[in-house]
Amino acid sequence: MSAQGPWTVEDVLALPEDRSVRYELLGESLVMSPAPGLRHQRAGYRLHVALDRAAGAAGAPVEILEAVNVILPSGLVVPDIVVADEGATADDGVSIDADAVQLVVEIVSPGNRTMDRKLKPVLYAEAGIEHYWRVELDPAPRLIAGALSLGRYVEQATALAGALTTLDAPFPLAIDPAALTRR
Repeated sequence: MSAQGPWTVEDVLALPEDRSVRYELLGESLVMSPAPGLRHQRAGYRLHVALDRAAGAAGAPVEILEAVNVILPSGLVVPDIVVADEGATADDGVSIDADAVQLVVEIVSPGNRTMDRKLKPVLYAEAGIEHYWRVELDPAPRLIAGALSLGRYVEQATALAGALTTLDAPFPLAIDPAALTRR
């Protein structure tokens, strides 16, 4: 591997851990994103907790993880939140294969709008991940839930700030996106 690539999944996983940046591999190109800001982290943590509670209440055999490496046929990504099959995390590795992922959540920040809105949904759909949610923080928090249909995500629901919305899949979850960022 050279500094310019082509990069492999193994190259990216071998990079030293750096909490100030996220490394992703799109095709053979290394993409670096700044670490998320406080509001982004707050929303991610609170959504993680809500998903974990809802999965437990439903008896869903899953594990909820934040910022974990997911290996796709086209590279390696680090979604903000992943709902993975419980058995996929048994070996305590550093990555999960996309075929064990039921839901990915991306929280849109100023530095990743295009990736989260346009590129990543295509990659997740190509990998066959059933559910893709996107949390938009501006102008007010909202959650757009999509389900895979004929190779692309079709919007199933939009949860708006100030309104409790129930999402059905991958398990029931009632959420008001305003609660994700409220201090």
